This record gives sequence, structure tokens and C-alpha cells, in this order.
Amino acid sequence: MAEEKEIASAEEVENEAKQAQDAAADTQAPEEEQADTASETLKEQDGEKEETESSEGTEEEKGERAGEKADEKKESGKKNKKLLNRAKKDKKDEKIEELNDRLLRNMAEFENFRNRSEKEKTAMFEIGAKSVVEKILPVVDNFERGLDAVSAEEKENPFIKGMEAVYKQFCTALEEMGVVPIEAVGKEFDPNLHNAVMHEEDDSMEANMVSEELQKGYMYKDSVVRHSMVKVVN
Repeated sequence: MAEEKEIASAEEVENEAKQAQDAAADTQAPEEEQADTASETLKEQDGEKEETESSEGTEEEKGERAGEKADEKKESGKKNKKLLNRAKKDKKDEKIEELNDRLLRNMAEFENFRNRSEKEKTAMFEIGAKSVVEKILPVVDNFERGLDAVSAEEKENPFIKGMEAVYKQFCTALEEMGVVPIEAVGKEFDPNLHNAVMHEEDDSMEANMVSEELQKGYMYKDSVVRHSMVKVVN
């Protein structure tokens, strides 16, 4: 009996030891599981940190790229502005050149118009002066005929001297205006200056020479007011 009791007590002790081992194993298993879960969470946190760091790094890169793009846009905008300014300047320069060309042409046209007007005015004045001179010349002719008809005795008469003084003053005024008599006697006949109304034979003179002036001719500046009426030697 005593042996049986010892065996039973030994078995009980073994059972209790097994139960204690099982309990310890049961307690160790959740602790290991907790440790595994903790390590997994740590790994997940580390991965999240890495992802956040990598995402932050990509965001920084994106920011740098965005800044570079903005700089490129600014530079392209500046270039476009420069091109637009050049185009505007070119248009302004073309407009300025066009206006300068118009101004120069208008000035040249005005200068030509002024010169033409002055020439026309001068020509009209000369025509008017010639017409006045043509009307005065017969008066000069009558003065000369009257003085030629005066005898030598009558030339000392004060009235005749006064007429001679008026005639000389008249001729001086005509000369100051540019009216001068045409030389005829002893000169070669010139149809531009002389009007031949008579011909004669004269051995003492060469042919085609003016031997006598029947009516005096006059010139006003460079134009003939009246041709000289002359006699020409054949």
C-alpha cells in the first residue's frame, strides 16, 4: 500500500509539473506573439517613416522642378517681351522712316513750288515791265525827233535845255530799270535784234552790215522789247 501511495504521489507530482510547464508555455506564447507584433509595428513605423521621408524627398524634388519651370517660364517671358519690344521698335522705326520720307518729299515739293512760283512771278513782272516799256518807247522816240529838229541857234534856249534835261533823266531811269538801246550802225545784221526794212549798195562797207538805223531798238534785260529798224548793205 505504501508503494502504491508513493507511485500515486509521484504521478501527481509529474502531472503538476506538466501542468506548470504547459502554463508557462501558454504564458510564453502570447508574450512571443506580442513581441512579434511589436516588432512588426516597429517595422511598419520604420517603413512609414521611410515612405514619408521618400515622399518628402520627392516633394522637395517636385518643388525644385517647379522652381526651375517657373524660372524657365520667366526667361521665356522675358525673351518674348524682348521680341515684342523689338517688333514694336521695328514698327516704330518703319513709321518714323515713312513720316521722314513724307516730310522730305513735302519739303522738296514745297521748295520746287516756291522756285516755280518765283520764276513765274519774275516772268510775269518782266512781261508787265516789257509792256510798260513798249508804251514808253514812243514817248522817247518823240523826244528824240523833237530834239533833232531843233536848230543850233535854238539849242541855247532855256526851254530846249530843259527838254534835253528831261530826256536825259528819262533815259537814265530806263537804264536803271534794265532798258538799254540795241547797237545797230556798223554792226553785222542779226535777225534776232534787227529788222531790215531797206537794202542799199555801198562799196565802203562789207555786205550784210547795218548802214543806217531808222528806228532805235531796245532790250529789257535779256529780252528784246523792240527790234531796231535798219538799212542793210547788200
